Amino acid sequence: MFHLVKRSITKCHSKSAIYQLAFKCFSGDANTLKRTALYDFHVKHGGKMVPFAGYEMPVLYTGDLSIRDSHLHTREKASLFDVSHMLQLNITGSDRVRFFESLVVADVSALATNGASLTLFTTEKGGIIDDLIVTKKSDNLYVVSNAARAAEDLKHLQNAREKFVKQHPNADLSMSILADFSLLALQGPHSEAVLQPAVNCDLRLLKFMNGIDANFDGVPIRITRCGYTGEDGFELSIPNKQAVSVAERLLQSESVKLAGLGARDSLRLEAGLCLYGNDIDESTTPIEAGLAWTIAKRRRAAADFPGAEIILRQLKEKPKRRRVGLVAVSSGPPVRAHSKIYSSSSSTGGSAEGEVSSGCPAPSLGRNIAMGYVPASLAKVGTKVYCDVRGKLYEYEVAKMPFIPSHYYL
Repeated sequence: MFHLVKRSITKCHSKSAIYQLAFKCFSGDANTLKRTALYDFHVKHGGKMVPFAGYEMPVLYTGDLSIRDSHLHTREKASLFDVSHMLQLNITGSDRVRFFESLVVADVSALATNGASLTLFTTEKGGIIDDLIVTKKSDNLYVVSNAARAAEDLKHLQNAREKFVKQHPNADLSMSILADFSLLALQGPHSEAVLQPAVNCDLRLLKFMNGIDANFDGVPIRITRCGYTGEDGFELSIPNKQAVSVAERLLQSESVKLAGLGARDSLRLEAGLCLYGNDIDESTTPIEAGLAWTIAKRRRAAADFPGAEIILRQLKEKPKRRRVGLVAVSSGPPVRAHSKIYSSSSSTGGSAEGEVSSGCPAPSLGRNIAMGYVPASLAKVGTKVYCDVRGKLYEYEVAKMPFIPSHYYL
C-alpha cells in the first residue's frame, strides 16, 4: 500500500532528495497503481475498483446501489466518498501568503482565519494549471488539489519556491505533503445530522467554504464545509490509521451509503462544476471557462497574478469562446467528451463550431446533459446546437448552470 512519510520542502533543500521522493511517489510508474489507506475497506464493501489518476478507486459498490441510485441517494440523504487520492499540502512560514498569491488568482490575505476559497494556478499565457481549494489557517495554508495534477502541482510549487527564495533570500517558507492523511467527503442534505453526534464542534456555526480543526470520537481531524456535488457536505482530513474507523462509524447511519467515481462525476456535472483535464486545462483561460468569479477584486486591480495581462484583457473584451451548459432536446445516447458541436442539423462531417468537454445522463433531471466550448455567438442561453454521437446529430439547447439548484450552507 502506498504511504509517504510527511516531509518538508524548506528553503535549505533546493531540488532536494525529499522533493524528488515526493515527486516520484505522486507521479508514479505508468504501470503501477497506488492505493489509498481505504483500499481494503472498499473491497470489503464491494467496491468495483478501476484506475483513476494513478490510483485504484471505486467506481461503484456492487450489490448496493447503481450509479444512478447512488447519485439520487446523495441528493436525497447522504453519501460517503473516498477522495484520499487528492493532494493535501500545508504551506507554512511568515511569507506563505505572499508566496502563494504569486501563483493564484485569489485574495488569500483577505480570507478570514479558517476561511477557504476555490482558486486557480495560472500560467503566464493565461491557462489553468490546476484548480484547488486553499484554506487560511492561523499558522499555515492548507491546500487540496487534484490527484491527476499532483506531480505537476508539486513541480510548479517547487520551481516557484526556488524563484521566490532567490528574490527574497531571507524568506520564511516551507511546504509539507500530508501523505499520511486520508480525505473523506460526506455529501448530501443529511450530512450535518450524520456528522454532528461524532464531533466536538457545533456544525451549525460552520458555513460553506470554512473549516475547523476538531475531534471525531477522539480522532483529530480537519473539517471543511465544501464538496463537489452541489449539495451541503463536508470534507474530512483524517490520519490514515483512523480513516477506516471514521468511515465505518459514518456508515452506521441509515442515511449514509458509499458512493464512487461514477456518481461523483454525474453529481458534479449537474452542479456545473469543472473536471480538470476535461473542462479546464492549460489551453483554457478562467474567462473562457466561466471562472472569472475566482479572480478577486484586489487581484484584478493589481494585475499581479500569472497571465494577468491576457486574462484581464479577455475579461474586458470578452473571450471568443465560452464554456456552456447543454441540455438534450431530443432523446438519444449521451454525448461524451470530444463530441463535436455544430450550429446546424445538416452539418455532419463539416467543420465543427465547438466541442463537448463532459457529458452524461442527469439522474436528477431525467435528461442528458453536457458542458462544452462554443463560439461566443452560440453561447446565449436557449441557443440550439447539435452534438455528434457516432456520426449522428442530436439536438441540445444551451442552458444555465448549475443544471439544478445548489444547496450550499451559506
